[in-house]
Amino acid sequence: MMTIGATATREAAGSVGADLTRLVRGQVLSPGDTGWEVARRPWNLQVKQEVRAVVVAEDAEDVAATVRYANQYGLSVAAQPVGHGATTALRDTILLRTGALRGVDVDPVARTARVAAGAGWADVLGRAGAHGLTGLAGSSTGPSVVGFTLGGGLSWFGRKYGFTANAVRSAEVVDANGDRYRVDATRDPELFWALRGGGGDFALVTELEFDLFPAPLLYGGRLLWPAERAAEVLEAYRETVAIAPEELSLWYTLLRFPPIPELPEFLRGRAMVAVDATYLGGLANGRELLSRLLAVPGTLLDTVGALQVADLGSVAAEPVDPVPAMEYAALLPELDDDAADTLLGVAGPHSGSPLNTVQLRHLGGALARPTIGGGAVGHLEEKFSLTGIGMPMGPGMAEQIEAHQALMADAFAPHASGRIFFTFLGSEESPVAAFPPDVLARLRDVKRRRDPHGVIRSNHPVLR
Repeated sequence: MMTIGATATREAAGSVGADLTRLVRGQVLSPGDTGWEVARRPWNLQVKQEVRAVVVAEDAEDVAATVRYANQYGLSVAAQPVGHGATTALRDTILLRTGALRGVDVDPVARTARVAAGAGWADVLGRAGAHGLTGLAGSSTGPSVVGFTLGGGLSWFGRKYGFTANAVRSAEVVDANGDRYRVDATRDPELFWALRGGGGDFALVTELEFDLFPAPLLYGGRLLWPAERAAEVLEAYRETVAIAPEELSLWYTLLRFPPIPELPEFLRGRAMVAVDATYLGGLANGRELLSRLLAVPGTLLDTVGALQVADLGSVAAEPVDPVPAMEYAALLPELDDDAADTLLGVAGPHSGSPLNTVQLRHLGGALARPTIGGGAVGHLEEKFSLTGIGMPMGPGMAEQIEAHQALMADAFAPHASGRIFFTFLGSEESPVAAFPPDVLARLRDVKRRRDPHGVIRSNHPVLR
């Protein structure tokens, strides 16, 4: 039986939906409408987004009209192109889907790209790669360029070129009043700083312009072994990252594949260990750099070779369809013997871990150096990021995953810095963990002055 409160909520949402339908060109959905459940669903199916209405924007003016409406009636707007990074912070907001804004323009002479709010990395990399260039994309080409960049952007090529956020030249925004304008280093430098790594809490970005970087030669792929080789592979990984040039990025991943028919038979239900690599250089130098890893016997899969920029998303082969996921993350100043033993103890082949992936990413290089004129993303002194992700796809699995992630957190407490990179924050975690105190204070000051009524709400609000 529907309660009076539920009826009132649905009626209120329907009123908002009816109002917005008259103001925007795109589709507006309210609870009970056909397509409502899919429209409000995030990429992470473990997160339930109890939003008031969904606006599927057709253009930047739809974005502005939605914000102006929310401002007038004391509501909040949250933008999500695809739904990556979703949290429970969006309760009772107007969810703005910007996935239809997919314009991409690559200028190979200026080495820049302009992308609209809904464009994904796959839309950019193919065009850029045709000119021997690349954007600073991450492990998956599924997330939108704008969302990835607002969170800082931890790229395959970050060790060489730094954070994606610091490659941004300008942004077209809609502010909390619903006004549209362009910001850059000289026009509204305060907002420009906050947008580059502080998340989407300060203005809605409808377009970004950012630098592209040379990638005439690219080498990379995945090496995969049975999980029984985990210790041997980790030793080779540590030896390799110790001498890795900034052009080389290496990720070590302990994998547990579910027994589902969508996977190749040799992977179903098995535990594996992988090293994923990208190198901004040619095949000969690349194989020499990976020689220690290539010498580990028992390889089940070797896709390492010449790589096209457009195929960058295939290296880590991350899921492209929505899945339920529970996250743990930390940053490690070092990966010494004790930390390596801890990793194998809590996530190795004999740990009983229910997590599907536990991954180390080698940081350092340009990521560790402060950028003159850079944004809120700052720099990372830590040398490795650690994540542990579980997909609760059966009864009782969520409780098992939660318990094991708590075990991981306790085990790595002596090795972790206490900071979490912004885009690795879990669905219930606060940005307090992502920023140094002075940066967080500055971001909060920008939020209070630019949006005192909280019209714009990001997945991780800085004042939460």
